[in-house]
Amino acid sequence: MIGTTLSILGSLGMFLFGMKIMSESLQKLSGERLRGIMRTMTGNRFAGVGTGFLVTCMVQSSSASTVMMVSFVNAGLLTLVEAIGMIMGANIGTTTTFWLVSFFGFKFSISAIALPVMGLALPLLFARKPRLRNLGEFCMGFGLLFIGLMFLKDAVPDIKNNPEVLGFIKDYTGRGLASTLIFLGFGILLTIIVQSSSVAGAITLTMAYKGWIDFPTACAITLGENIGTTITANLAALGGNVQAKRAARVHFIFNVIGVVWAIALFNPFVNFVQDLVPADATDPVHMPLHMAAFHTLFNVLNTALLIGFVPQLARLAERLVKDKATAPARDHMDYDSPLVPRTGELNLAEAERDLQRMGAITRELVMGFSDLFENPPADLEARMIELKELEKESDRRALATTQYLLRCASGGLSEETRARVTSMLRVVAELEDICDCGYRLVLLAERKHRKRRQHPPEVTKQVRDFSQLLLQFMDFYSSRLTTGVVTADMETAYQLENLIDAFRKNLRKESVRRMRVSGDVIKAEMLYIDMLNNMESIGNHSLNVLQALRHES
Repeated sequence: MIGTTLSILGSLGMFLFGMKIMSESLQKLSGERLRGIMRTMTGNRFAGVGTGFLVTCMVQSSSASTVMMVSFVNAGLLTLVEAIGMIMGANIGTTTTFWLVSFFGFKFSISAIALPVMGLALPLLFARKPRLRNLGEFCMGFGLLFIGLMFLKDAVPDIKNNPEVLGFIKDYTGRGLASTLIFLGFGILLTIIVQSSSVAGAITLTMAYKGWIDFPTACAITLGENIGTTITANLAALGGNVQAKRAARVHFIFNVIGVVWAIALFNPFVNFVQDLVPADATDPVHMPLHMAAFHTLFNVLNTALLIGFVPQLARLAERLVKDKATAPARDHMDYDSPLVPRTGELNLAEAERDLQRMGAITRELVMGFSDLFENPPADLEARMIELKELEKESDRRALATTQYLLRCASGGLSEETRARVTSMLRVVAELEDICDCGYRLVLLAERKHRKRRQHPPEVTKQVRDFSQLLLQFMDFYSSRLTTGVVTADMETAYQLENLIDAFRKNLRKESVRRMRVSGDVIKAEMLYIDMLNNMESIGNHSLNVLQALRHES
């Protein structure tokens, strides 16, 4: 008995490991394409369903895709309404794994070709081209998945030779609705324990194939797995903001509503699937395909029924998850939990959001300096506190984003994404330096008014013009933080940087000339030269930002 249990666990471990490798390699192969699909997502709920379906099919993991969707909501790149459509599509997309396993794993002896496929993939693992290596990893994961399934089928005792197992299960069958709810609960618990609807589905398919359970029981367990799989996104959302929690909660609500109507119409629904799919559903050999059909039809019908109520689902989630003003702000979702799938290839959206926010802070600080220099407010101290808070936010966000990017880099990333992470780390450092320069300008402006340093009237216009030039440069790099930089952009960047250098040089000469004419203005002019130096530094760092982005493309 102990040997059988260990064999089953080992088989499940190989299946899960194969699924993990296959999913991660697919993310590497299509990560940038997936992020592009997510970025161009519109508010059309039907397009959202299609996008969610496509993304889940491409990564072969509903857990990974739903966590990614919650991540995009947390980053503010998707609204709650947009995410709901995608979650619906992800539920349909996850049924492709069911079809893949039930068709190839039980209908055909694909394990016979799994080893040759892995043998052909072996040289690819040592290829120079990253895409070939990723393809090799995918083939290895594919082979391990079905070899694990083969071992699982062999390890699970046949019901004919072990009738006592059926006797144990029969104690819970034949009780009508109570039996359905018992096996529904079993499906929920099973998925929570293994933390993978694919593994839970493989266990259920194997139990059905070996004759342990009949078709209605298998359907009840499958319904439970649809609820159990929502725990992953909810665990990931624990470290996210309110919108992320609401998106995860909608995933749970959506599946629960579907299970409620499916239980209410359970017998007619099961009979309909039995009549719809050829072959006899009572035959264990054909049962896996019937289960795949049931799983797909359930999710398609549930989406069709609820897609017209997306706004209502969003409002329900908002009522269930209150927006607590006193709750501390969350920068990033927590992906450190071992129960949350590793999707570093897809989780750069939050870092991109942080870069955009840091870019906005650089602009706010320079604008704050310009306003402070030209028109100091009556309550100067309050304004200084506001600008100091901006500088603190930039420091905090830079640290959090750097740590987050390093965590992403510690996972399996494609060469392209790893280069992008390296570029983003440099951009974060440059933006933080720009914020430091901006805040130093604010302090210099405050000192000017506090020390009553007087400048000629033309200096005010010069500072205003210089600030506008810097803001133009900032707007330029901010618009390229997510779209990338092309050669023509670098030509513009060098022109702006040269213009800033020439501007600073000319203004510094004028300042030195004024100091030579009158020694009384030395302190004011030295303050002014410090401002010019910091403004030139901002131009240099702005160019560095664009150079870092260019190296990534």
